Amino acid sequence: MDSIYLGLGANGERQTLLLSRANRHGLVAGATGTGKTVTLQSMAEQFSAAGVPVFLADVKGDLSGICMAGSHDFKHAATIEERAKQLGLEPFEYKDNPAVFWDLYGESGHPVRTTISEMGPLLLSRLMGLNETQEGVLNIAFKWADDNGLLLLDMDDLQQVLIACAARAGDLATTYGNISKASVGTIQRQLLAFESQGADRFFGEPAFEINDFLRTDETGKGVINVLAAEKLMQSPKLYATFLLWLLSELFEALPEVGDPEKPTLVFFFDEAHLLFDEAPQALFDKIEQVVRLIRSKGVGVFFVTQNPVDIPEKIAGQLGNRVQHALRAFTPRDQKAIKAAAETFRINSDLDVETAITELKVGEALVSTLAEDGAPTIVQRTLIAPPRSRLGPITPKERAIVQSISPFDGKYDTLVDRESAEEVLQKKSEDAVAAAQVVDEQGEDAQRALPRATPGLWERAGKAAFGAAAASAGTILARKMSGRRSSASVGASAASAAAGAIGTALGGAMLGRFARGLLGGLLR
Repeated sequence: MDSIYLGLGANGERQTLLLSRANRHGLVAGATGTGKTVTLQSMAEQFSAAGVPVFLADVKGDLSGICMAGSHDFKHAATIEERAKQLGLEPFEYKDNPAVFWDLYGESGHPVRTTISEMGPLLLSRLMGLNETQEGVLNIAFKWADDNGLLLLDMDDLQQVLIACAARAGDLATTYGNISKASVGTIQRQLLAFESQGADRFFGEPAFEINDFLRTDETGKGVINVLAAEKLMQSPKLYATFLLWLLSELFEALPEVGDPEKPTLVFFFDEAHLLFDEAPQALFDKIEQVVRLIRSKGVGVFFVTQNPVDIPEKIAGQLGNRVQHALRAFTPRDQKAIKAAAETFRINSDLDVETAITELKVGEALVSTLAEDGAPTIVQRTLIAPPRSRLGPITPKERAIVQSISPFDGKYDTLVDRESAEEVLQKKSEDAVAAAQVVDEQGEDAQRALPRATPGLWERAGKAAFGAAAASAGTILARKMSGRRSSASVGASAASAAAGAIGTALGGAMLGRFARGLLGGLLR
């Protein structure tokens, strides 16, 4: 299999998307109800069949059916089977697909988290629209936390570090630079606004490991990672943050592969306009950079949106494969979109593209993809191929069954709240108050004679290791007693958790991951 079958053109030719050109990105656009979601589902399951892992955002809940085979009893089964017959897809068999469900809120899938440290000050600054001075203060906060062994895992950690930096502004100025309390206040307000959209659920541990999106099942099919985004869509800033973070993580983690025979991973970003609504120019630039460069990592990105003008021109220029469903010319903006969409296609002398866009039926689209030589094919009016999986959502019971056999069952489901910057700074503040009280009541000599109240770095690491090991062992034991599946052993998981805790306490999340991976390899 070297291509994705999109449908049959009006000229009688098969319209395909070459796997070797899928990393040149693409666009699926069209008005509500014209068939974008069905096109997305058909493409996703064919990528999976070709052994390509897929990520897609399920913003309406109906893409969850991709994990179940379609049925002759489905109310639109006759239409689907008639379309398959028109396209020569006989015999047409319904099939399911390997899928894993994810959810930033942990309600309809495995939670996805990252730490504040892994997000980094640059990306956070751009997402919050900070100016150069405020970005500089945020960089100082990260640097000061790093120099003092303070872990930045969640938003509370960052807030406490900002408070501590503001309180020490005078002392830190000579080493790190000026810290304006006004800038700190602005950053804190932006963080609170960010948190109000649910960002506090996104930051924490265990942090997501990006390679978990790059899996195939035992038959060689690519796993389809479905992000439950119905609730997430109500927080557009968090949605944009997550998607941009995900692309950035992939860009940093994956090796250069040039133009592979098939993609390493394919992304479908539904409701793509949310990435760009009211976004600062710096964020536009970051998205453009990632989309432009991630192609060489073998990753294909497909934006799915109602109106093609929702995609900024610099990014739209990177999208070589296009499926344009019907648009409606109800408003001047709609008319502009139709004209813009028509001008992006390679001219077909037998087709009035601008008129055709308004006349397309449900399940029809104008298709132009990249040929083997990299040139766009002539646009063709196309009957789109139907998916073989279920159209529509799965039931809660079906979702629970799929999750119970997930390879990540139990890996991310329990939030780990270890000692980090918030706890350390709060303890130091309490120690300072207690020390002042002793000095006031008994004098400085009595205070100096007292043992150190806050433990040192290695002592904290040891305690963190013990706590992580105990938590890991207890979790797995409880899972076994309740009959839930777990592939891990108590000893290996507890020791691995301990190693991660020590590594993270000493050197941050990256060292923690290294320690977990190293010890995990030794225990296999």
